[in-house]
Amino acid sequence: MKFGDQTSRRKRNIKCWACIVAGVIAQTIIILLFVLLVMRIRNPKVRLEGVIVENVRLDSSPSKPSFTMKLNAQVAVKNTNFGHFKFKNSTFTVSYKGTPVGEATIVKARARARSTKKFNVTVLVSSNNKISRDSNQISSDIDSGIINLSSHAKLEGKIHLFRIFKKKKSTEMNCTMDVNTTLKQIQNLTCK
Repeated sequence: MKFGDQTSRRKRNIKCWACIVAGVIAQTIIILLFVLLVMRIRNPKVRLEGVIVENVRLDSSPSKPSFTMKLNAQVAVKNTNFGHFKFKNSTFTVSYKGTPVGEATIVKARARARSTKKFNVTVLVSSNNKISRDSNQISSDIDSGIINLSSHAKLEGKIHLFRIFKKKKSTEMNCTMDVNTTLKQIQNLTCK
């Protein structure tokens, strides 16, 4: 074997390895750009899709007016990411004029990639012993047949991409609704 053959073979081996390394680097760059630009991780969205009112009890006595009811709410978590959103237990709060009048737990769950997870939450709402500021306002709302309530929930969790990337994300829901106590229905449900 001649010296020139060994040198040319060595040069070919070096070129071959250089091409392999360059290919691996190029693929890595392409994958990173794809993950960072195309698969940008966004916050999921949570909304109330509907609420059913049950067991409405009203007391319009001038000394201590109050209301009690049960709300069956359908909550939807919309996940637009390419990975699933796994969230922890959270609290769903219902308030009247800024004062909490009901609470329920949203149990930890998982919203699959590019899908919407729907689940039901039942909240017992009662103004008894919670609202003492303005009994005239409660009396007025009970007499009008419309009680304005607001709801809030914050879901915290992680987006899981390809079982490799995990990114903390949270989503918050603030909704307002009017409870028509005569018809036992929700009106003007809006969420931000």
